[in-house]
Amino acid sequence: MSDMPLPDPPSMIFGLSRRWRGTPLWVALVALVALVLAALLWMTWQHEQAQVQESTETAAQAAAADVRQRLGDDMQALQRLLWQSADGPGWHLQAEALLRANPEIIRVERRDDRFAVIDAVRSPAYPQQFSTIPRSAMSVDAEIACATARRFSAPAFSRSYFLPSAGGLGLEVVDLCVPQSVEGRTDTTLVATLALQDLLREAVPPEVTRRHEVLLVESDGTRLARTGARRGAGIFMADRLVDISGFTALLRLDNLGGRPPLIPNLSAALVVMLSAALSGVLVVLLHDVRRRTAAEQALAEALAFRKAMEDSLVTGLRARSSDGRITHVNAAFCQMVGFSAEELLGATVPPYWPPEMVETYTRRQAERNAGDTPPREGHETLFMRRGGERFPVLIFEAPLVDARGRRSGWMSTVLDVSAQRRIEELSRQQQEKLQAAARLATMGEMATLLSHELNQPLAAIASYATGSLNLMPATEADPPADLETQLMIRQAMVRMAEQAERAGRVIRSVHQFVRRRERLRENVRTTELIEAVLPLVRLAARRSHTRIEVDIPEPPPRVSCDRTMVEQVLLNLARNGIQAMEDEAMAPAGRELRLEVRAQGERWVELRIIDRGPGIPQEIARQLFTPFFTTKPEGMGIGLAMCRTVVEQHGGALDFEAAPDGRGTVFRFTLPASVPTAPPLSSSSP
Repeated sequence: MSDMPLPDPPSMIFGLSRRWRGTPLWVALVALVALVLAALLWMTWQHEQAQVQESTETAAQAAAADVRQRLGDDMQALQRLLWQSADGPGWHLQAEALLRANPEIIRVERRDDRFAVIDAVRSPAYPQQFSTIPRSAMSVDAEIACATARRFSAPAFSRSYFLPSAGGLGLEVVDLCVPQSVEGRTDTTLVATLALQDLLREAVPPEVTRRHEVLLVESDGTRLARTGARRGAGIFMADRLVDISGFTALLRLDNLGGRPPLIPNLSAALVVMLSAALSGVLVVLLHDVRRRTAAEQALAEALAFRKAMEDSLVTGLRARSSDGRITHVNAAFCQMVGFSAEELLGATVPPYWPPEMVETYTRRQAERNAGDTPPREGHETLFMRRGGERFPVLIFEAPLVDARGRRSGWMSTVLDVSAQRRIEELSRQQQEKLQAAARLATMGEMATLLSHELNQPLAAIASYATGSLNLMPATEADPPADLETQLMIRQAMVRMAEQAERAGRVIRSVHQFVRRRERLRENVRTTELIEAVLPLVRLAARRSHTRIEVDIPEPPPRVSCDRTMVEQVLLNLARNGIQAMEDEAMAPAGRELRLEVRAQGERWVELRIIDRGPGIPQEIARQLFTPFFTTKPEGMGIGLAMCRTVVEQHGGALDFEAAPDGRGTVFRFTLPASVPTAPPLSSSSP
């Protein structure tokens, strides 16, 4: 017998064939079930994450509202204390009750109208507050907040700052300033120091802190305070802005739970989903023919719908084959160019191409067809209507791909932008007109300011020139002037030169002022500013027999300012004060003008001009700083408006009030103080 192996019987071969015949179907079923299971697990997990994040967002919203409500309650409590209490031990008792009722308030101060501390009550929970650094060294933020509160007659918060304590520890605090205004004047101000850590602990409810870490951070991410049982996982977080009366911070909630757990009873869920998937597969197999029929019908309806939608578009659609022939156009494109679809289909050189651009467009179309990808952005070109009118269009192109994934042509979206270009041209012309009008307005403003500001130095030059002519000999026969007269003429000439130079500085300074550019600031002593305007002030005061008094402390404060413009402010206010006392009914002995300088803390210097005139009526005071409003027959009405603009450009404020004794008016304005620069040490060689 031969040792060759016998072939398998036909029954075995057919049996193997029957065994493996259904393998691809079962593999597909298992893969489908696994895919459905994974998708369901992923969607459930995503749903859990969304629920945790949503709960964190809701808790953050509620916590931010609670913090704002707590800060509002603190403001109301301080206002009640401010209006109900008075000086003496009763104020201390009410302040201590306020500290007990509001643990986040660790200190309450009463300050006068100059922001000096009158009295203070500290919380027993923080007895060592301001022991490391005194309160006077950390009151800059409180003074800024009080200045804001006084200006707007409303409570204001300061910026947060770190309050150190013994042992290298400390806490972040913020000052709340509540002014008390009586008849438009602020006499007393309450300043409360709030600990942000205690604010979170008192404002945020325990059910939130048990499930979240609550943080109060600045906009740059710097942490100010925190509360909560433990640190958050850093996965589910929510930020909400807390903004009330100048206090701005981010309230951040960090969920303590971390990632949500997976689905419980995973085995049971797998069985249920596997059964559902298998049932679905059987249904798909049983109704395959019906679905095929429904799909064909849906495809026909979709084609009809696409055709109706395409015909309703106002945007032109154009399809071209790879060789450049037009294969499809919609009704909007035909209406745009004025040619019918029959005239356009199959054309390689369309009739809407301008004759002078045919060669260029043909070359560009060949380059486009040779490429594989269209430009990412649309390109603008020129088309021609049936009547010969040229109009701009914007074209966006995308490749047409057949069923085998190969590019068969290009689909173009065409927009008629002729109306848009007309609007842009009109807008450009209008913008040019507006710019021309703005330049004319600026020239007018410059001319008005120059005419107002140059009156004073030019008047002084004229006065000195007249005096010099009066002192000089009238004819050649007159004897020459004596030495004293020559000195007086020389002094008048020097004054004329100074005023001419001053007029030049005024022109340069006003030019820079109108251009709204950053002007040069100088470090100037206040005595130099007053001495620069005193000759002109005394010249005006001599005519009305007004006495000039100057009160400057020693050493004189220094300010950082545009010297020429501030001198003009001083001169304008002083001349207004002198003119207010030129009433004939007022005795010359009572005409006095005072120029005072006072330091306001370390950052500001206040200058006051006090006259003894009749004062300013209430109906005039309301519009005193309004441009072009004046009570003088020869006035222009821009002096005080210009003065306020100059002072505000320096960061200060210009205001006025009646004199303390009721006689006259006090005009005061503030300028930023500057520290004098130490002179360099001189070294001498041996």
